[in-house]
Amino acid sequence: MEGGGAYGAGKATGHFDPLAFIKKPQVILRLISWVFSIIVFGCISSQGWFEGECLYNGDSGACRFGVAIGVIAFIGLTALLIADALFDNIPSVQQRKYIVMGDMGFSALWAFFYFVNFCYLTDAWRRTPTLTDILMSRKSGVEAAIAFSFFSIGTFGALTYFAVMRYRKGVSEDFSGGYDQDNMGGGGMGGGMPPAPYYSPSAGESGDPYQQSPFSGGAEVKQPPGDFQPPTY
Repeated sequence: MEGGGAYGAGKATGHFDPLAFIKKPQVILRLISWVFSIIVFGCISSQGWFEGECLYNGDSGACRFGVAIGVIAFIGLTALLIADALFDNIPSVQQRKYIVMGDMGFSALWAFFYFVNFCYLTDAWRRTPTLTDILMSRKSGVEAAIAFSFFSIGTFGALTYFAVMRYRKGVSEDFSGGYDQDNMGGGGMGGGMPPAPYYSPSAGESGDPYQQSPFSGGAEVKQPPGDFQPPTY
């Protein structure tokens, strides 16, 4: 993070570089996971059912669970890709923190859910009694959902790692210091600069620049004794 930064990105510049965006490791992994999610729920939806019966040993729960995991992964990854595109131009440190925490939680949770999905589909497919002609014609799609559920465990695990690394980077001293100076700095009614003390030429002799103003009314004006009345003209 040259010049300081927050959660793996520098200060907001207002510019978006598509080439630099595509080259980011987490973006590449997210795109791969996004494609895998389409394959998982697409294969189960199109080839995992026949005449209302789930081909994973007739267990409709296996089909529904696999489709749900794939669809939610697709939606979540789409939202995170949009957040990745906007991340470098988000000036709020708190908003960046929430995005990284959301990425970390979602990626870790879906790595676990894909592991459960892989085990569930594999066990149901293993217990399927006989491979009929219908099962053989749909075998590739049924097994593809299992295979890409397994691959997704790795991609979501890697996304979790990158999210943890971004969270651990936190906010650099240069980034927070620079923004504090911008908020406090200079000039105008809202500049935030402390007012300069009253300066007296006699400060050079006493060494104290904080001298009382000659018009502060500090000296008490004494009235002459008696019932003296000022003359009127």
